[in-house]
Amino acid sequence: MRKIFTIAVLSLIIGQLALAQEYQGKRGSELCAERKQNMQEQMLRSVLESPSHSFDVINYDLDLDLFNCYTSPYPKSFTATNTVTFRIDTALSSIVLNADNTSLAIISIAGDGVSYTHQANQLVIQLNRTYLPGEIAEVLIRYNHLNVTDYAFYVSNGFLFTDSEPQGARKWFPCYDDPSDKATLSLRAKVKTNVKLGSNGRLADSVKVADSLWYTWISRDPIATYLMVISSRVNYKLDIVKRVNPLNSADTLPIRFYYNPGENPTAMKAMIVPLTDYFESLFGAHPFEKNGFATVGPQFTWGGMENQTLTSLCPGCWESSLIAHEYAHQWFGDMVTCATWADIWLNEGFATYVEALWTGEQFGQPTYQQELEYNAYNYMSNNPGWAISNPDWAITPPSNNVLFNYAITYMKGSCILYMYRNVVGDSLFFHSLYEYANDTNFRYKSATIPDFIVKMNESTGMELDWFFNQWLYTPNHPTYANTYSFNQLTGDQWEVKFNIKQTQTNTGFFTMPVEFKINFGGAGGVGDTVFTVMNEFNDENYSFIFNRQPVSLQFDPNNKILLKTASLVVANEVVDGIPDEVLRLIQNPSKGQFNVVYYSTKNTVADVQCFTQSGEMVYNHNNLSINTGDNSVNINLSNLATGTYLVRFMCDGKIYTRKAMIVK
Repeated sequence: MRKIFTIAVLSLIIGQLALAQEYQGKRGSELCAERKQNMQEQMLRSVLESPSHSFDVINYDLDLDLFNCYTSPYPKSFTATNTVTFRIDTALSSIVLNADNTSLAIISIAGDGVSYTHQANQLVIQLNRTYLPGEIAEVLIRYNHLNVTDYAFYVSNGFLFTDSEPQGARKWFPCYDDPSDKATLSLRAKVKTNVKLGSNGRLADSVKVADSLWYTWISRDPIATYLMVISSRVNYKLDIVKRVNPLNSADTLPIRFYYNPGENPTAMKAMIVPLTDYFESLFGAHPFEKNGFATVGPQFTWGGMENQTLTSLCPGCWESSLIAHEYAHQWFGDMVTCATWADIWLNEGFATYVEALWTGEQFGQPTYQQELEYNAYNYMSNNPGWAISNPDWAITPPSNNVLFNYAITYMKGSCILYMYRNVVGDSLFFHSLYEYANDTNFRYKSATIPDFIVKMNESTGMELDWFFNQWLYTPNHPTYANTYSFNQLTGDQWEVKFNIKQTQTNTGFFTMPVEFKINFGGAGGVGDTVFTVMNEFNDENYSFIFNRQPVSLQFDPNNKILLKTASLVVANEVVDGIPDEVLRLIQNPSKGQFNVVYYSTKNTVADVQCFTQSGEMVYNHNNLSINTGDNSVNINLSNLATGTYLVRFMCDGKIYTRKAMIVK
């Protein structure tokens, strides 16, 4: 009868417990996800049933009278004009904009617009003639924002701010509210003289007229509508850090910190310059003419929102991981924006991974590895079972809880970049991301996941569709049920046979480079051999010949396939299921002191070994004397960390294995 010994290759028990304790405080990715999952409004279908449309908005010119919003009873109503300049792509005599009917009341249309209808949250503007491709037109829209709560335009007790992802911009100004259509923005706002107001781009001027203050913000670079923002309040605190370009001392970047009285962003002000330097070293020059952070009103309960050049933060949320996450979005999400909501991985997966890079830069590479392993653990523990991206989401986005699911979009998303790095190597990985961020086809524009894959193929010189398609467009992850055996041939010749098999039924097959390590028992691992094979088909067999005796085999010893479950099966062994009259493990669990009780029918010798669940030998005691009858063998594993181990007992050609639990 064939006996089988099964060990869990991906058992992160020890590391997971430690990391769960380390990250009891919420990280930037988690705070970001909470804000987006808890948004009140659900996503709507694309306005024209397609990411493409017949015109391209060039600029929004907003003029907003917010003066009365800052005093009791703090109304949410204001009057405004919006001049929309657009280029015609396909001959047209009308345009369709998003304008929420419950929030906006259209007063009149001027410029090249002659009439309009406003219903079902769409503003249809008839133009004064038919415009041909390449022509530029302009419509001026006079409108009121109504005194309603719409979860996009917030007013309370001296605060006024906007929060527009994913489809909230249409609630405070008429626009083509789709991430693929980016435009520049000029925003002029009338406020009280004791109000500070920040927005996208640079501050062109702030002019005091009687009891009013007029702010004018102008964005040099195109912005997706969901990243357009106002952050303001009475008696805002404002500090400005001027970061000097280390390559050009004449080039300074103002980074504005708006904060509420009683808050202290000092540590983040100190961090922002080295953070900028680090991100520039990886992804190229800071993309915008200014940047900033603003803690806003109490209605902004969760985390942060990466508005272009002015991130919103919840009150008091001056946390380093949150700042790093949202700041990473300035490159991935703001400068290069997801073209559709089906491509949100290009925003959130990237920012979460870059957050881990910054952790490693601050505290060393082991912490980078730990953070990604924690991300994998979080995904494996909370995986709801759908893919990161579904192309149908480009037209019909799912609910916020699906689109911004923490386990999938953030945790699994970051792990995919980790595994991509292991597939292509560090040099090509960072080169390809730099090339993507600096490609003029995407820089200050938008990209789809297929665009990104094509760019990765081009920049690495490799064909990587197989990698990204399986990890992004199919759910779940591989489950490995691998086997191996050691067979002595003649003399000192030993054969190692290794079989790789995937058994998952809830997704497809995952092609991956697979690494395994053969241990030969040398001190400090001297002589151990690591192999990498390309597992392209299921149930693949490999055979290797050595002139020395192997001791053990480890599957994926460096955890390069971060998202997996696995077992490793060795012939002629059995885990548990052993009659107590043959072998018992006394004092289990314990702090590391165990008694192995073995019944023998004769005098003989035995070997006792102990392994981690990833296959690493951590204890070895050979040639123990065994007498007829019961034998008690004491083993001391108290130097090992808390967790589950495998104690192997070998005697008279038989191999028995018991699971041992160490608790401290």
